[in-house]
Amino acid sequence: MEHWAIAVFLFTVGISFGSFLNVCIHRFPREESIIKPGSHCPECKKSILWYDNIPILSFLLLRAKCRHCDAKIAPRYFFMELTSGVLWVVLWKFYGLSWFFTGAVILCSILLAVSVTDLETGLIPDEFTFFGIAAGLFLSVAHPEMLGGTDWTGGVKQAALGLVTGGGILWLTGILGKFLFRKDSMGGGDVKLLAMLGVFLGITKVILVYFLAPVLALPVALYLKWTHKSEIVLYGPYLAAAGVCLFLWGDWIVWFIYH
Repeated sequence: MEHWAIAVFLFTVGISFGSFLNVCIHRFPREESIIKPGSHCPECKKSILWYDNIPILSFLLLRAKCRHCDAKIAPRYFFMELTSGVLWVVLWKFYGLSWFFTGAVILCSILLAVSVTDLETGLIPDEFTFFGIAAGLFLSVAHPEMLGGTDWTGGVKQAALGLVTGGGILWLTGILGKFLFRKDSMGGGDVKLLAMLGVFLGITKVILVYFLAPVLALPVALYLKWTHKSEIVLYGPYLAAAGVCLFLWGDWIVWFIYH
């Protein structure tokens, strides 16, 4: 198959998957089923017909409004679909059609959805992180080389150590923060998210995520403190950004640090 045809196919699959992620982002925080009822307008509750549910295209043709009640469709729907489509193509360019591509698509898609959900609601649903942990453990068996293992036992060992280390250090950080500041400083969703990253990255890289995420968050935290007098920083997007960096360029970063 020609390269352009593969890119078009993956972009199409990616935007469709982005449409599914939109459903998860809307329903998981509300503890609603992603199966029933079918796609519907949250305002008028009328079902969305198939030709009004085509990723990207329907958003543009409907001018970001519901056909029935003219309620505005949030730009997030268009953003998620387009970003997901581009993401699939970019990751294919990185890894080709391989196990690394599969792991990258799963991880980056979850991190994208987690970031948007956290920014919208302040929540990181367990459905995202628990699925990610299960997928990461499966990949550690199917493709242990992703974690530097030579066989499935080595892959599972690295994934398990990464899970315990990622979740453990952030949990302990939260305990310490609560002791020092007399208030919750780390959410349970963040702890599970770093545990999930540990399954994909292994122990060394997840520790680097732990140190990189606050560096990424600091400028935003200072800006919010000075301009809005806010001390609340949604940490999920920064863990996600650090996780993507370590997944894509982690080997180079580790080499640079230790050499």
